[in-house]
Amino acid sequence: MTTQDTVLAELLASRIKDVPDYPKPGVLFKDIAPLLADAEAFGALTRALADRAAALGATKVVGLEARGFVLAAPAAVAAGLGFVPIRKKGKLPGEVFARSYDLEYGSATLEVQCDAFAPGERVLVVDDVLATGGTLGASLDLVREAGALLAGVVVLMELSFLPGRERLLPHLAGAPLEALVTV
Repeated sequence: MTTQDTVLAELLASRIKDVPDYPKPGVLFKDIAPLLADAEAFGALTRALADRAAALGATKVVGLEARGFVLAAPAAVAAGLGFVPIRKKGKLPGEVFARSYDLEYGSATLEVQCDAFAPGERVLVVDDVLATGGTLGASLDLVREAGALLAGVVVLMELSFLPGRERLLPHLAGAPLEALVTV
């Protein structure tokens, strides 16, 4: 990790607020709203994501519903690239590719529009948190099913005490996975 990466991680981490017992007792929620409200921190995050997209040769930036949209869309604009949303089932018009995955309390389905990518397009996938890896894993499968190549994955925050990184390894197929902040 470079000095610049360390400074960025410290800035971002200082703007993430711990909320105990939310959404249920025993959970320590990591609230990124203060980071988004701080122009310096949000600007630094946006520039860092745009720089990663450029360095990886991405042609589009993908954001995962919902907070991934808030991070990926401005990064795509800053990098001069298009943005593609991956959404929850039933939220996108037209033909979609869908992928279901298991949650600790049930299952969910994500979708991406069938024409979101040109064949072989390189994409950077961005999300706010890597926890168990289910949402990101399903999203990476959708990116490939839609005909794109995975340039890499960047998350704002990785919860290192959960098995998300291990669970994602088969979905990455050698593409890099970076967490800007690790807790």
